[in-house]
Parts: sequence; C-alpha cells; structure tokens
Amino acid sequence: MIPITNYSLLAVGLGAALGAALPVAAAETLYFDYGYLSRSLPVSALESFAQTGDISPELESYFTLLKATPETQEQFRQALTLRREFAVSDLGQLLYTDLGERFLYQFGSYIQTGARQNGQRAMRAALLAAASDPEGLSLLAVLQQYPTDLRIDVEATLKLAQSLGIVVDATEFFSTALAQLSQQEAAAEGTPDFAALADLTQPGAYEVQQQRWQLHDAGRDRHFYVDLYQPQPLPAATTPVIVISHGLGSQPEAFAERAQHLASYGYVVAVPQHPSSDQVYVQEMLQGLHAEIFALQEFVDRPLDVSYVLDELERRNAAEFSGRLNLAAVGVMGHSFGGYTAIALAGASIDFEHLQKTCDNDLEYLAISLFLQCRALALPREPDNFRDPRVAAVFAINPVNNSIFGPQGLGEIQIPLLLAAGTYDPATPAVFEQVRSFTMLTTPDKYLAVLQGQAHVDFSNLDAGFTQFFTSLTSLTLPPPTLLEDYIDALTVAFFAVELAQQESYQPYLQAAYTDYLSRDQPFDVFLISAVSNAGILEASQEFRSRL
Repeated sequence: MIPITNYSLLAVGLGAALGAALPVAAAETLYFDYGYLSRSLPVSALESFAQTGDISPELESYFTLLKATPETQEQFRQALTLRREFAVSDLGQLLYTDLGERFLYQFGSYIQTGARQNGQRAMRAALLAAASDPEGLSLLAVLQQYPTDLRIDVEATLKLAQSLGIVVDATEFFSTALAQLSQQEAAAEGTPDFAALADLTQPGAYEVQQQRWQLHDAGRDRHFYVDLYQPQPLPAATTPVIVISHGLGSQPEAFAERAQHLASYGYVVAVPQHPSSDQVYVQEMLQGLHAEIFALQEFVDRPLDVSYVLDELERRNAAEFSGRLNLAAVGVMGHSFGGYTAIALAGASIDFEHLQKTCDNDLEYLAISLFLQCRALALPREPDNFRDPRVAAVFAINPVNNSIFGPQGLGEIQIPLLLAAGTYDPATPAVFEQVRSFTMLTTPDKYLAVLQGQAHVDFSNLDAGFTQFFTSLTSLTLPPPTLLEDYIDALTVAFFAVELAQQESYQPYLQAAYTDYLSRDQPFDVFLISAVSNAGILEASQEFRSRL
C-alpha cells in the first residue's frame, strides 16, 4: 500500500497528497494558511532543491517541522521533477468535462489562489501550461506556471490527508480480515484434492468460433455491435449464455480472451459495445466531439443494451442455434461501469436520495467512482428498475455501484452475485464499492473475491511507460497480469458453472479452499468469502470504526 508517511509530507508540506495526476504549486510564493496563521515559502527554494538538492533555510524549517527523513526528502525531490507526457488538447478536454470540473473544484478548496479564492481555474491553467513543456508535465513545472501566488489551506489539507490515510488503513485492515475469514471458511469446508481435478485456469474442451453482429435497436435508435463467441460444436444439451459488459472507455475486444475462455467451457458468450461510453466515444471526446467522457443516458442505455442483445438471441435462437440456447436463465459479467450495468440488470434500482446524501458528504475521499456516480443526479428522478428476469447470475469486477444503489437498491437483488475487488484499485476502492456493498446484499447466494495487487485495469495494456510511472509514484509492486487473469478466469468458470449451469461437480471450486489452492506459492493472493462470513465482515467493520 502507499506509505502514510508520503501522504503526510506531501499533504502538509505542499498538498501533493491531492494526487500525482493533479500536482500543485504557486508562481512566486507558496502560503500555508492554518486558521489565522500563515507561513510562506519562495518557489525558488523548491526550484533549487529540485535541481541541485540544496535545502534553503526556509525549506529546512518545513522539513524540520514535518520531521522529514532524508529518504522522505529524496522522495519529495523526485516527485518535484518526475515528468509525464500529456497531450495538451487531451488534457484540456478532460479538465473541461463535468468529472474534470468536479475534481478541480474539489481540489481548489484546498489549493487556493493568493486572494483566497477557489483555485479551480488557476490550477487548470497551470496544468495546461505545464503540459505544453516538450519534456513533459512535472510538479515543478506546475509550480512555475501557476498564474498567481498559491495558498494551501493546511487544516483542510490535513483533513484530506487523514481521509486518504483512512482509506489506505481500511484497505489493509479489511484485506487482512477477509484473508482470515476466507481461511476460516476453507478450514470448515475441508480441502479437496484440487491437483487431481481439472485446472480451470486452462481452456476447456471446446473450440471457439467468433462472429460479430451489427445491431440496431429501433426503439432507441441505437446502433451497436456485439461480438459472439460460440463453443464448437454447440453442446447437444441446452447451452447457457453469458453477456459481458465492458467498462468506461473500454471495448468488447478487451474481453476477447475472457469470452473465449468461457466459451471453451460450453457457454455462448456475447460482448456488446456500449457506444456512448466506450473507447471510441472517449477518443471522440478528446477530439472535442463530445462535452463529457460518457453520455449521461448511459446509466439507462447500458442495461437496455444487454436486454436487447438477449432479445436478439431469442429471435435468432431457432434459426441459428437450433433452439439450444437457454435464454430463460443467463449470466451477466461486467467490469467497472459494466459492473454497474450487471448489478442494475440483477435488480438493483437507483436510490437518488442515498446518492444525493453521499455526494453531498463523501467527496472528501476523492473516489473516482463516486464522482462518476454523482453524474446520475442529473437524471430524471423517476422510478426505474432495469431488472431483466432472464438474468439469473451476475459476476461484477470492480463494480461502480455502492452510492448509486445504496442498501435499498442492493437489497432488491435476489439472484446469485459475486463481487470482485482489487486491493490497489484507486478508481473503485474496495472498501467503498465492494466490501461495503457485500454487507448490503440480502441474497443468500453472494460471494466476495479480493485480489491482492489488482489495480482496476491491466496497466500493461496501456501506453508504454505507464506501469513505471504508476509504480514510481506509489512505491507499489504490481502483480503479473497473467496471474490476475488466471484468478478471474478460474472464478468465472466456477461461479457460472454452479450458479448458472447448475453443475454441482464444480461446487468444490466455488469455495475459499480453491482460492487458497490457486494462491499457493504466489506473490499475490486471492481470497473468497461467501454469505457465511457476512457477520464476520460486519464485526470487522465495527472494530475498524472503533479504532477511528
């Protein structure tokens, strides 16, 4: 996890706990305001420190006050000079979206102008100017480009640092608690000889054929495609169906390997495009063709896309699948925004009252998922439920869900549901979006899988150098992507085999003992708990609150 000492220095000293993506600074002088007290620091002192390592008397006084060790001082120096290339036009488009405006306004309450005004506009100007540097954007460059002197509200920033520290502590605490509960479940279950059973991380017995359908939902005038993966030949008996919903800024092709893996076990897998929140839409937004990173209507259209795919499969079942598809009970899998989609189809309805309260009170944690969910407040406050009765089981990975549905919405789900969380996930933090949601679910068939080191996305699939950039900022070591893929592949096969296809022979795999077996001798573990551990999670929650 990110060391708390890093947060303390950067948050108190210069507010850099606000995140590496949005560094902070001032033109000539930094002012640190604490109530009626104010201290200053020349920007030139930081420039000299960053370039030569020399510590001026003014900066030395801050390091002394903060009890900064030589190691911490060097980390801060590296943070000042670390560069990252951003296309100025892309960054500008992002910062002018609703999500960008929300982030900047939130940060601006901590990082103010010299006149003590919200620093939202000044920060945006500094970021864009610094990003124009051919060598890339750095914290020092933002310091030098900030258009006015800068004031840091130390009291508010300390509160933010404390909030961030609570998130880190909570993640570590619940990771340990979940590991212990998983071990308790494993001990109660007994340990089958998994070495003698089939390896679910490996492909199944079927060959896989892929095709693409172009669809048009005339009722919504919505055009999108769906990639279909079919086992060859189709199983003689009824064939189960799974739909996979991609996340924000992603695309169906990103789930090709997972779809092929499931299809090799006898499932027909459909992966639809969500055209107003996919990779193409985001690229178009960066080109100035859209004002926002995703269309507001996607909260409605995404689950309707999945239902329309099921309608299309029903229309084609007799002619193209010899009537073998079981469309009375299908599975849905989703990642991130796709996790929201899957949970909505499972029966959770949007709780606007809960969402409004959360957005008013909890933005201090700067959770990306919460900023995304708060956009739904602009939807018409009309009763809605996207429950599709054909959906019989849901597997949600890093789902965006807790604030938008709340305990009332999540409590409406009565089908099997597995939530998967990552301990390094900065976008949908496990403590907010999965652990908390698990305790709100009332369905008796619920599971929570926690993957150590999973960080929401596979950084190896992003632009070159991003993994190095991320690890240099956080001091984190990321697990091999193939290890996490193996964990998810095995769990998806196990979950859908038991809860969708009703294959009892797979029951041993859907147990804590199996994840313990998968994790043997691995540097990063995966843990699984079931409804049996619900009381244990609630007790852990009470214990953590008492520590606060």
